[in-house]
Amino acid sequence: MAEHTVSGTSQPQDVPQQVDMDFGVVLERIDSWVDGSLRLLPNLLVALVLLIVFYGLGMLVRRLILRQSHTRGRDNLGDVLGGFVKWTIILFGFLLAATIVLPSLKPGDLIAGLGVSSVAIGFAFKDILQNWLAGLLILLRQPFNINDQIEVNGHEGTVQRIETRATIIKTYDGQRIVIPNSDIYTNAVRVLTAHDYRRSQYDVGIGYDDDLDKACALLIAAVSKVAEVEQAPAAEALPWDLAASWVTIRVRWWTRSHKADVTQVHAQVIRTIKHTLEKAEISMPGDTVLCQLQDLFDEEEFTEEEPKARH
Repeated sequence: MAEHTVSGTSQPQDVPQQVDMDFGVVLERIDSWVDGSLRLLPNLLVALVLLIVFYGLGMLVRRLILRQSHTRGRDNLGDVLGGFVKWTIILFGFLLAATIVLPSLKPGDLIAGLGVSSVAIGFAFKDILQNWLAGLLILLRQPFNINDQIEVNGHEGTVQRIETRATIIKTYDGQRIVIPNSDIYTNAVRVLTAHDYRRSQYDVGIGYDDDLDKACALLIAAVSKVAEVEQAPAAEALPWDLAASWVTIRVRWWTRSHKADVTQVHAQVIRTIKHTLEKAEISMPGDTVLCQLQDLFDEEEFTEEEPKARH
C-alpha cells in the first residue's frame, strides 16, 4: 500500500479498485461502541426496570377493571376496556424508558412523532380501528347483551360474544356468523328478546256465510287454552279483511320472546285453529275457491281451443 507523508505523519493512501484493510480503525470503532454501551448501561437498567414497573401496573389496572366489570355483569366491556388501558400504560412507560436511554430525545419529539405515526396507522388499519371503536361503543351503550337474540343485515341468531372486531352470533340452525361491529353500529338492529314477551299473529279466512262473531269467539277461547300462550295480554281475534271469497280474521297472541317458544307455540296455535273451525263446521274456503277458479280457467281454455281442433 502506497504511503505519503503529510506534516510529518505517515497515512495510508486509498488506492482505487483495491480493498484497504486497516484493523486499527475496526478495533477503534468496536472500542467506541463498547465504551458507549458501558456508559449507557446504567440508563438501560433503569429503563428496563421502569418498563417492567409500567407493565406490572398495566396488568394490575386491567385486573381491577376486569373485577369491577365482572361484579356488574359486563365481562366483555371489562375485557376490551382493560386491554386498552393496559397497553396505553405500557406505551407511556416505553416512552419514558426511551427518554432515559437517550437523554437527547425529548418527550415532545416523541409525542409529535407518535401523532404522525398514529395518523399513518389510522389510514392503514382504518377498518380494524373502526370496528374496535364500534365494539367499544356497543359495549358501553349496551343496545343488546350476551344471549340476546338479534336480527341485523338479514342475519338472525343468539349473541355469543362481543369481541373487539366483531360480534359472534349463533343461528337457530347451529351456524356461527361473524358480523363486523361497524355494520352493527351503523345499521338497524332488531333485538328480539329486548322484552320478556312477544306478540305473534296469523290470518285465517272463513266463508261469508259463516257467523263471524261466533268464529272470533271460538278462536279466542281456543287459542287462550294453549298452555304457553300468555293470558295477559289476552289473545285476540279481529275481523281484518273482506277478501274476494272469504273474510279474514287476524288471530294475535303473546308468548315468551325467545325464538324456540315463539315457534313451538305458533305450531300449536295453528293446529288449534284448524281443529276448532272444523269442529264448529266453519268453512275455510281459501284453497277450495282457488281450485274452483283454476278448474273454471281450464274449462274456458279447453272451450276456446276445441273449435280450432275441428278444422
